Amino acid sequence: MEKYFDDMVKRYPQLTGTAQVLKDLALELRELFRRGNTLFLAGNGGSAADAEHICGELLKGFKSKRRLDDEDRRIFAETAGEDGRKIGEALQYGLPAISLLSHPALVSAFGNDVDPNLAFAQQLWALGKAGDAVIGISTGGNADNIRKLFIAARVKKIRTILLTGSKNGCCREFADVVIAVPESETYKIQELHLPVYHTLCLALESGFFQMME
Repeated sequence: MEKYFDDMVKRYPQLTGTAQVLKDLALELRELFRRGNTLFLAGNGGSAADAEHICGELLKGFKSKRRLDDEDRRIFAETAGEDGRKIGEALQYGLPAISLLSHPALVSAFGNDVDPNLAFAQQLWALGKAGDAVIGISTGGNADNIRKLFIAARVKKIRTILLTGSKNGCCREFADVVIAVPESETYKIQELHLPVYHTLCLALESGFFQMME
């Protein structure tokens, strides 16, 4: 796992100050997944795309193919013959990550009927359980829907992780872990968020699956 953080710092020296907290977070999330808990993610605009991106790296192979083991492939073949065999050969293991951007009917309905700034909180309240974690991405750290999401998470004993920049926004008050990259302009913050979460995803994947070099 260490090599991924070393590589991140080598390629992005400005992220040296985030390396240890990110490493600690990777270890924490490894334990979360081992317990069978779920990681939720949310953000707005470009950060919404980043939340979806992270889910994509966790739900399927990133650097590893995450091939199903012999027993699972055997069960697929026994269940559906040749079709089952092909499905078992193609599917990959994943880590349970849910983007709170992925339910547009619920988000729009709750926003219209109740409060758009509580749509993320509502989803987490319905889907999450104690021991889960949520990553809220806010470049300025002041996104009201992320702050309210974190409040709901804290009530439900869900770990809160803020991925942000250097502006010290109000979301920090309810964040258990803060990963703040050293930039203050939105697009520059987003440019540094990419290597941060790619490194996190690599570290998580390496804890569960054989990595391909």
